Amino acid sequence: MDPQPPEIMLQFCKAMADESRLKIIGLLSTAEHSVQQLASMLELKEPTVSHHLAVLKQLNLVRLRADGNFRWYRLNDEVLGQISRAVFSRDSIARLAVSAEARGSERKVLDNFVDGERLLEIPVSYKKRLVILKWLADFFEPGISYAESQVNAILKLHHHDCATLRREMIGCGMLARDKGIYRRRPESEWRINRK
Repeated sequence: MDPQPPEIMLQFCKAMADESRLKIIGLLSTAEHSVQQLASMLELKEPTVSHHLAVLKQLNLVRLRADGNFRWYRLNDEVLGQISRAVFSRDSIARLAVSAEARGSERKVLDNFVDGERLLEIPVSYKKRLVILKWLADFFEPGISYAESQVNAILKLHHHDCATLRREMIGCGMLARDKGIYRRRPESEWRINRK
């Protein structure tokens, strides 16, 4: 599975947050069924069942077998096991808790330094300043080229000292600058030192 456990958990929970999809999973865990059979058993319309199956197929939770004009669906036990191991292991749950705690501390910094969309002041603390820079990075679209004047205009919407913020974002690798053109770099390429 490509996505990391938090993303898998989110996708899985969204998929399972519907009573009809839960019932479909339950039925498919006992036997293979067609859309028509599922619709009849659940008293739903066939397009509705097809929609729910499409959501489940996105996570590879169901397998499809074509037999003439019929499409037969069954639960993909192997993928269900992979999701269970990836998402519901002790390590994954612990990482989610740490991630939630980190988001809570970031929220606290934002609450203290941001009023609406305006940055009240640039934090002196490196750790707090990183939270602010990450927040500002979200105002730049990945894959879009920005002239320096555009970068300054975006940053000025949030704080008057756009030059300092721009330099800090470049220094952390959040923005790349080449011949006066700026681009947001992927978060995996940011140079964030823990001080």
